[in-house]
Amino acid sequence: MANGASIPITNYKYGFAKPERYVFKSKKGLDADVVRQISGFKNEPEWMREQRLRALSIFQSKQMPIWGADLSTINFDDIYYYIRPTDRQAKSWGELPKEIKDTYDAIGIPEAERKFLAGVTAQYESESVYHSFQKQWEDKGVVFLDMDSGLREYGDLVKQYFGKAIPPADNKFAALNSAVWSGGSFIYVPPGISVEIPLQAYFRINAANMGQFERTLIIIDEGAYVHYVEGCTAPVYSTDSLHAAVVEIFVKRGGRCRYTTIQNWSSNVYNLVTKRAFVEEEGIMEWVDGNIGSKITMKYPSCYLTGRGARGEILSLALAGENQHQDAGGKLVFLAPETSGEIISKSVSHSGGRTSYRGLVKVIKSAERVKCNVRCDALILDEKSRSDTYPTMQVDEDNVTIGHEAAVSKINADQLFYLMSRGLTEVEATSLIINGFIEPIVKELPLEYAVELNRLIQLNMEGAVG
Repeated sequence: MANGASIPITNYKYGFAKPERYVFKSKKGLDADVVRQISGFKNEPEWMREQRLRALSIFQSKQMPIWGADLSTINFDDIYYYIRPTDRQAKSWGELPKEIKDTYDAIGIPEAERKFLAGVTAQYESESVYHSFQKQWEDKGVVFLDMDSGLREYGDLVKQYFGKAIPPADNKFAALNSAVWSGGSFIYVPPGISVEIPLQAYFRINAANMGQFERTLIIIDEGAYVHYVEGCTAPVYSTDSLHAAVVEIFVKRGGRCRYTTIQNWSSNVYNLVTKRAFVEEEGIMEWVDGNIGSKITMKYPSCYLTGRGARGEILSLALAGENQHQDAGGKLVFLAPETSGEIISKSVSHSGGRTSYRGLVKVIKSAERVKCNVRCDALILDEKSRSDTYPTMQVDEDNVTIGHEAAVSKINADQLFYLMSRGLTEVEATSLIINGFIEPIVKELPLEYAVELNRLIQLNMEGAVG
């Protein structure tokens, strides 16, 4: 058992830490022995162990990205790649160890589960510590498991899709995840089934110098639908942690998937995530991506539209404060005729923070009658802050309709004066203006998450104005 002391940050309400108690904690640093240890703990099939080791070799050979945010301060030798907090997964909150239960009570997961959710997976450090799923959906053939259980119970299905949307060689952090992944979610929705109530996973880093590498695989069969929501938090330490997740989604003919993220990592977390969906004929993929916290975020949810009439939508929100760089956006790749898509990016930077929009629109030859619109808007609150736009468009077909517009603005002094003259404080007035600015993103969230996002924004504004 070890203890880590947190640095109190008043405007980050999830920055508390619990004493570290764990069944197993790997040594710092990464080598083949650590990878074999992780696979052995999970009693995985040989094909997964071999895939992990191949991915490790790719990770070791690949260079760090030389674009985007500055990642030069990441020390891969100073990270714990696997921490097992308990020896079994709990089926009720009462079964959880007290410090884990208290953490999720404080975050509000039990209440959300009772009121709003069809199923919950809670990951603490490297493992899923709690899982529940309403029987009515289970009876309809819907599968919602943590990824490790998915591999054990649906090994052939996992093998068919694992690494097919995001192979280990895609990028250095996808290779790292493929080598040391642990936890995450596995979802399969049968043909014609619509899961009307959201499923949720919540990821919590508690230990200092922790690396969390969940893997999520979602398969939406023909004419099916699911809305999956994930949230993320961590304590504030004087040392850095690394979060490098991979999300692979496959939407079959006429299916629809919505994937909502509200991540509020503390300011010492590198958040480097690869998310990709393949969408077949008449399918729909919707990414709603909210990035509030972290030291650095690099995340670009993508849709590969492979079938006629497929549609992809990416709504991206980034809020960067002091010592933060949010490098976010989205990618749409049009591989079939009559496909369509939209990227809407909203960013806010304050207190010297930096936001960047990084996007890709690619249309291959013969993908006729594609329709795509990209809009990225940035709001800068002070002279110390910064916003950049890096759009890339590769269009190899003439018979398409593509639009792109971007705007950078500051808070209107007249608006601020008017609101403050009505009795609002400067923080309240600023938060209200920001909420109006990001309204296209917020309106797509379930009500309870929209309310929480607005509260998080107001907390972030405290100390940033005035």
